[in-house]
Formats: sequence, C-alpha cells, structure tokens
Amino acid sequence: MTSSDLEKLLNDPLSGQDETALMVQAAAFRRLVSHLRNRHDVQNIDMMNLAGFCRNCLSGWYQDAAAEKGLDIDKETAREIIYGMSYADWKSQFQTEATDAQKAAFRNKHDAENGDKS
Repeated sequence: MTSSDLEKLLNDPLSGQDETALMVQAAAFRRLVSHLRNRHDVQNIDMMNLAGFCRNCLSGWYQDAAAEKGLDIDKETAREIIYGMSYADWKSQFQTEATDAQKAAFRNKHDAENGDKS
C-alpha cells in the first residue's frame, strides 16, 4: 500500500475499493463478528443503548450487502452468520430478560433519536 493509498484510507476509510482496502475491511468485519460471537454476556439491548446497533442490525446490514451483490440471503441465514448459530438457539441459551432500566434507556434513546420530547 502506498502512502497516498494509506492517506486516502485514513481520510475516508469506506471509499477504498482496491483489493488491499477490501481485505482489511473484511478482516476487521470477521474480527468483529468473532468478538460478538464470543461475548454472550453482552446483550443486544446493551449494544443498542450504547452504540445504536446490535447483532440483529449487523445481520440486516449483511443481508443488504449480499442483496447488493445479487445474493438472496434470508433474515435467519444472515442472523446465523452473525450469531454463529440459529437466532432461536442464541436467544434460548444467552438472552436474558431486559431490566426495567435497560428498557427505559432504550425508550429514551429511541424517543430522542426520533425527536419525541414527551
């Protein structure tokens, strides 16, 4: 990678469409998925409250990206790719009931993002 390629990546990391940039982006994605598969203690509602996305969002983005390339991947298959197992299995093994505080934080964040002042 040349210094101008590196500079381009630093200034706009999502614009790089050369092979090296795509390989780096794919490696980072695989590491994120692996990390999430191994962090069963991190609940989706916590991710939504802190980062504004969760495993389900990521699987939806995966499904959208596949569709852009002409691949038909259904919702459950995309979730299995992200979760490393069926969504139903993950929920039964690892999902806990959201606390009242988690639910309130989610509602407050959602309302704030949608401009609800009530």
